[in-house]
Amino acid sequence: MHAIVIDRPGGPEVLSWREVPDPRPERGEIIIDVAASAVNRADLLQRQGFYDPPPGTPPYPGLECSGVVSEVGPDVIGFTPGDRVCALLAGGGYAERVAVPWQQVMRVPERVDLVDAAGLPEVACTVWSNVFMTARLRKGETLLVHGGASGIGTFAIQLAKAFGSRVAVTAGSPEKIARCLELGADEGVDYRREDFAEKVQADVILDIIGGRYLQQNVRALKTGGRIVVIGMQGGSKGELDLGALLVKRASVHGTTLRARPVDEKGVIVRGVVENVWPLADAGVIRPVVHARVPMSEAARAHEIMESGEHVGKVILTNTP
Repeated sequence: MHAIVIDRPGGPEVLSWREVPDPRPERGEIIIDVAASAVNRADLLQRQGFYDPPPGTPPYPGLECSGVVSEVGPDVIGFTPGDRVCALLAGGGYAERVAVPWQQVMRVPERVDLVDAAGLPEVACTVWSNVFMTARLRKGETLLVHGGASGIGTFAIQLAKAFGSRVAVTAGSPEKIARCLELGADEGVDYRREDFAEKVQADVILDIIGGRYLQQNVRALKTGGRIVVIGMQGGSKGELDLGALLVKRASVHGTTLRARPVDEKGVIVRGVVENVWPLADAGVIRPVVHARVPMSEAARAHEIMESGEHVGKVILTNTP
């Protein structure tokens, strides 16, 4: 098979499409013939040498994929060759085939295109586990999503609205804010020109920025509010006013998804299948795809991501 190999840490030019050994299914694993993968910020960090895959994971980037089951190893439950699936991966999605524990595999919702489905696992599992499992967002509460035009942001808008919450977003341009409003957001804040803490009071904040936003996030919380930090684009350190946190009876959670054990990922995946997939089957939520790029041209896809001009997901496809 072929896969995207990282020759050395660096820019998009270090990605190359090469022939590599085919994966073989171990106990409890499924082999997926990959129709598509999707680009995530973790892939950019891995390419730059800052985010190595967990031990035992393929060295190729790619935290999600969609495709068709081609082989099933011993002790796999519920899947057979020919199934249309998508999967949450610890790595290896930028390839023609990938091995993945069956617990991390989901059938593609009927109303979702197989290629576009590659953009669902990471965002669906991230949003469900953080916004609903960890932060316990409830109907009628307000969710503030930083990076509303990102893949995670566009999905969080749709899912929170489907569950009856109010949604505010931050984004870096009027055009991106307009797109978020089209997807169902109730309010948008241009973070380049406005202080979101002066405009929004939220019950739950989904934060990809980290340190730089910590003080503002606390100011933007309602009493009993919850902050979930899932990224550090604004640095890993910030000043926290514990007095303000105590007065608001608020909490700050930090989470990651990639390095979690298979069993924990399986719990999240089952929650997504049970609670999110029916909404996708009904057409209430959908993947927002900015561009489809041939997987062999992954460097171009990374350039699109790094430009910051995209809305939604950038998909890498193995199909014509």
